Amino acid sequence: MSGADSPEILEAYDAVRSDKDDTKWLLVADHPTARNKLALAAKGTGGLEEVIPNLEDDKVQYAYVRVEYANDAESKRIKFALIVWIGQNVKPLRRGRVLSESADVKKILSHYSIQVDASSKGDLEEKDIVARLRKAGGADYNGGRG
Repeated sequence: MSGADSPEILEAYDAVRSDKDDTKWLLVADHPTARNKLALAAKGTGGLEEVIPNLEDDKVQYAYVRVEYANDAESKRIKFALIVWIGQNVKPLRRGRVLSESADVKKILSHYSIQVDASSKGDLEEKDIVARLRKAGGADYNGGRG
């Protein structure tokens, strides 16, 4: 496998999914020393806005993000998004590995409501992702407004 099942990635994934942990996201990228392997690159307690600065234009990266949003004044929803980042300066040979590699990643980071394919940080507007999560989540108490 690509290394997506490493203990560090599995532990971070469990932390993001846990209601008892402050971890809100994780980032998987090429292993710094092992060829064709993935590793945990970063994790954090902020939201999507904390993930975005970690995305690099010359890398393929996978972010798993916990997104919390309000349905109405009395309730909030928690959903998960998988971001498949292919930076604009990624070499063609590296791009070619993404399809099979992302299948491995999706087996490990398997519980998510939406997948967001992105190559520009503009593709990751939080309001747009929340709107997609609302649609994916069924009931929309805001009449489609973000």
